[in-house]
Amino acid sequence: MKYRNLGKTGMQVGIIGLGAEHLDGKDYDIVKDTICAAMEHDINMLDVFMPGNDIRQKIGRAIKGNRNKFIIQGHIGSTDINQQYDISRDLEINKKYFENLMIDLNTDYIDFGMLFFIDSEEHFDEVFNSGIVRYAEELKRNGTIRAIGASSHNPVIAKKVVETGIVELLMFSINPAFDMIPSDMNVLNCLESGFDANVMFEIDKPRQELYRTCESLDIPITVMKTLAGGKLLSDKHTPFSKPLTVSRCIHYALTRPSVASVLIGCQNRKQIEEAVTYLTEDVADLDYTEAISGMNKNFKGNCVYCNHCLPCPAGIDIASVTKYLDIATMNNNAIQKGVGQHYKELPTHGSDCIKCGSCESKCPFSVSIIENMEKAVRVFGE
Repeated sequence: MKYRNLGKTGMQVGIIGLGAEHLDGKDYDIVKDTICAAMEHDINMLDVFMPGNDIRQKIGRAIKGNRNKFIIQGHIGSTDINQQYDISRDLEINKKYFENLMIDLNTDYIDFGMLFFIDSEEHFDEVFNSGIVRYAEELKRNGTIRAIGASSHNPVIAKKVVETGIVELLMFSINPAFDMIPSDMNVLNCLESGFDANVMFEIDKPRQELYRTCESLDIPITVMKTLAGGKLLSDKHTPFSKPLTVSRCIHYALTRPSVASVLIGCQNRKQIEEAVTYLTEDVADLDYTEAISGMNKNFKGNCVYCNHCLPCPAGIDIASVTKYLDIATMNNNAIQKGVGQHYKELPTHGSDCIKCGSCESKCPFSVSIIENMEKAVRVFGE
């Protein structure tokens, strides 16, 4: 397993994590075997948003004696009052369900208390201008949670959430199809009605701004909906020229700025083992650019951080240099907020570019990479 830092929290997380939603309703033996498979592959991020006691208790039994091997996301606001997944903004109900989560998991702390499903201005107001956010802050002060997180599917609202200065981690839905849907549309509707390629012209700018803002503020992202409910793996349902693989979907998400871990919704050991094959895949098998560029849309000049340009004869991590340059260009204060330091910590910089053109000849999107390296020197000083 490869690990990434979780922002300023001091925690480290495996780049592949487990979203436990699809274990709901499964027999205990399947839940335990899936959790054991995750541990065997050093998966340490576990998201438990499901409100039902049955699945929570099964997970609690499965991790008994191994609680310290997991970083757990537990959600504040996820309920099943109407006998189904639901959202509540009632403070007392939120307290009841969150405290019961710890009882069911047989733990006295949750790593990330996640402010649940903030997708609209109304949701934002209900959480951040109420006792709910104060409850989360109290949980952190007394050590019941180690940090505060939030989940969202809307890039505009999610950016507003991370800019509060309260949230230390964002759980967000990321995949190449969602990234191309205009931010004024609800991406979750695509899981039911399918994708409309007629509106998918380019990477949505508010999504780019969200990822770059998180990077500049050192807010890590954990990813949900990586496979778009399996639609991106299907000939019939993908909006692209051909279906993607699980590994290519994972790789796409991991190349977005600030992403720390991709949480795959696995419902058995086999799916865990399929997900972790990403770690040993050949680089060529991770290339998602052919499917995306095959939509005949205008991506020219836009870096998608795919690393298709590598290897660089000078050893430059071109995607990272470009990513930090994009962030600094978007927000000049980003340099002071850490992006400049991240850039300087790279082993090679824009100044190491020998202008051989090898990268540009391999870039599927005709990015002016040499020009970007020169610009990085002007912006960062090396």
